[in-house]
Amino acid sequence: MTQNTDIASDLLPAVVREFFAAHVVRDADTASSFLTEDAVIVDQDETFRGKEKVHAFLRDAGSEFEYTTEQIGARRIDDNHWVVTVRLEGTFPGGVAELDYRFALRDGLVAELVIANHTA
Repeated sequence: MTQNTDIASDLLPAVVREFFAAHVVRDADTASSFLTEDAVIVDQDETFRGKEKVHAFLRDAGSEFEYTTEQIGARRIDDNHWVVTVRLEGTFPGGVAELDYRFALRDGLVAELVIANHTA
């Protein structure tokens, strides 16, 4: 059964919560530990495949800017697909962005993460 409604953060799967917590503090080593070996991350239409390239992305993405991250929403699509919506504020162009982190899980790990502009 598909369910597409806002939920409390603590109802997200542990792997999503823990990955996201590590990602927010820019701990690429910990964040990478929650990924499958063949993980894929797509960020604003740029694709990173495999643990090594994904780890480099997690380590380097946004490192040239200072910003804060606030989770402003979360929803369950189905048992393996979850979305976390965040608001970034910082020194990057535009200064404010709302992004959807769309997680696809497999075997208790993150197999795919698509980061894109939030759609209402």
